[in-house]
Amino acid sequence: MNTQEAQLRVLCLTMNPSVDLATETERVVPTHKLRCGDTLHDAGGGGINVARVLTRLGGECTSLCPTGGSAGHWLETRMREEGIPSVFLPIADETRVSFTVHEHSTGAEFRFVMPGPHLTEGEWQACLSHLEQLPEFPDLLVASGSLPPGAPVDFYARLARLCRERGARLVLDTSGPALAAALAEGVYLFKPNLRELAELSGEALEAPEQWLGAARQLIQRGMTEVVALTLGHLGALLVTRDASWRAAPLDIPVASAVGAGDSFVGGMVAALQQHQPLQEAFALGVAAGSATLLSIGTGLCSPEDVQRLLPQVQIQPAD
Repeated sequence: MNTQEAQLRVLCLTMNPSVDLATETERVVPTHKLRCGDTLHDAGGGGINVARVLTRLGGECTSLCPTGGSAGHWLETRMREEGIPSVFLPIADETRVSFTVHEHSTGAEFRFVMPGPHLTEGEWQACLSHLEQLPEFPDLLVASGSLPPGAPVDFYARLARLCRERGARLVLDTSGPALAAALAEGVYLFKPNLRELAELSGEALEAPEQWLGAARQLIQRGMTEVVALTLGHLGALLVTRDASWRAAPLDIPVASAVGAGDSFVGGMVAALQQHQPLQEAFALGVAAGSATLLSIGTGLCSPEDVQRLLPQVQIQPAD
């Protein structure tokens, strides 16, 4: 890091936050009552998870999200307990609650994700208005997670235009039509998984050269400057206009995959905030995502695990 440079201002936007519950049972079967173990509660949703990881890794950010009802109140309290500066915009409907169940007998993980509250036009417009009126706009704006019902498909596209007007870089992690609309406007960094990249390209993307080709096509078309592709048990790929790198998966036991992609983004943004090169940010992202695999349920990564795994991350030129 260049110590003479101030760290970048980061804002993490979560349009569809959630209270994430995680529990376990011996076996998931229909009809019968399933007796579960202790329940873990965490503040969740893509941008919130990114903010939690970024903060754990020594970074600083502001979290912005709409919240409502008792679940929203709980989420607000939890974010304050974690010491993350946050802005909560009130909505009439209840913040969603999602949950994950770990099945002991097979090790399988069942994830139940709710659609979220319905936002009125005034409520989603309030999010954009808050950003437009910021006296100091963030250098990096992270928009992560699904859009709630009621938010327009072009919400992230509007956000991309705003970032361009204010000279900010948009880091985007979402999917579906909202993703396609935002990429049409252009973003700085886009983090898909392989399924999401295949949907965008309209191809199966079965081989590494196809992954690389699909990412480069997005960059050549001006949709993004950087593609950070997470590949699960196959590792990860980082592609820019001038270079590409591949990270092999780490040989670690997997307790839960919940939040691994968000943690990857959090690690990358933590490094970028400190002006580290993209290749180093990629390595920290891989370490953070991998460390989250060690955590049961919604716990995300610990800083100790991230630092322990970071020297094990091997980055090679993808070409």
